[in-house]
Amino acid sequence: MSTVTVELAAARVVEATKVYGRGDTEVRALDTVDASFERGRFTAIMGPSGSGKSTLLHCLAGLDHLTSGHVFLGELELSGLSEKQLTKVRRDRLGFVFQSYNLVPTLTAAENITLPADLGGRPIDQAWVDRVIDVVDLRNRLTHRPSELSGGQQQRVAVARALANQPDIVFADEPTGNLDSKSSGDILRFMRKAVDEFNQTIVMVSHDPVAAAYADRVVFLADGRIVDEIQSPTRESVLEHMARLGD
Repeated sequence: MSTVTVELAAARVVEATKVYGRGDTEVRALDTVDASFERGRFTAIMGPSGSGKSTLLHCLAGLDHLTSGHVFLGELELSGLSEKQLTKVRRDRLGFVFQSYNLVPTLTAAENITLPADLGGRPIDQAWVDRVIDVVDLRNRLTHRPSELSGGQQQRVAVARALANQPDIVFADEPTGNLDSKSSGDILRFMRKAVDEFNQTIVMVSHDPVAAAYADRVVFLADGRIVDEIQSPTRESVLEHMARLGD
């Protein structure tokens, strides 16, 4: 289990188990996983295809349900919440960045950024939103719709949307998977800056050692279990650990 104490954890799972199918078709995507993710830090989750990394992220974020075990956001246990309550938690307390951007095509960049607050009927902290917009360098793209933006610009809108609500934690699932190397670097630097300057908490699934090197910590999964972790990763140290998992 992670050495992060409960008091410092923005999110954690206890004996998390996720099983798909039954009998001969049963797949144990998570196998009694214990893990904690510290506030104000950037954690990457890595592992071979099918290791359970996206399943862990989705269960932490309340997007999927465990078969058994417990998920906590701070001190709030998600496992016992209704779907309506989970929807409110995701909208009010979490930020999401996905590989596919997930922007509303009929809305401008500015409208996409404030959409979660608008849906929740909450007042917008315009000073904070302006700061986020400037950090991701979108000031001159706010009136553009997604079809008028490059892939990198669309993902910057998605990152700004995730940060605009000042969430407890941002979950990012392969956020640079559809981007070229320059745009990927831009997005990862924005995320790193959000942690360093805004004290944001980010948990990111990635297969890319370069992306993982932007994190404070990398957690490695294999066959549904956490098998290793490293602090202050570099591209080389991540590659070394991945090669060891491959062996």
